[in-house]
Amino acid sequence: MTREPLYLALFAKLAAIPGLVTTSRRLQHWNDVPASAQPALFQAQKKETQTPRKGLPAKVTLHCDIYLYVNTGNDMSVTPATTINPLMDAIEAALAPDPLTGFQTLGGTVSHCWIEGEIASDEGLLGPQGVLIIPVNILTNN
Repeated sequence: MTREPLYLALFAKLAAIPGLVTTSRRLQHWNDVPASAQPALFQAQKKETQTPRKGLPAKVTLHCDIYLYVNTGNDMSVTPATTINPLMDAIEAALAPDPLTGFQTLGGTVSHCWIEGEIASDEGLLGPQGVLIIPVNILTNN
């Protein structure tokens, strides 16, 4: 297994979502991303789980966090949630399973890629900055 093409395939799929101003695999704190550079999406490698299988290569799951930042600037009449929610819908749609196979294979590069777990959210109730942290898993073809 070669990891880099798998992370790259995920990033390519997410970076193609319309409406994003900034995309990167180098995580930045939202305070370091100007409002004019948002909505911003960052992909961060988190960990890797290897499950041994007798007589077979280990089953490998790569774990990433997708950070989504939205800043409405000085317009306090607009909540960042109104921009975050459609972008979250677009991320879910990008990672939706193929209706025929039931799996999202990132163009055949992995066995399955999916969102799993708690999505941390600060939709900007008290200010212009909204943040989502979305956990994504990638099951390799091993």
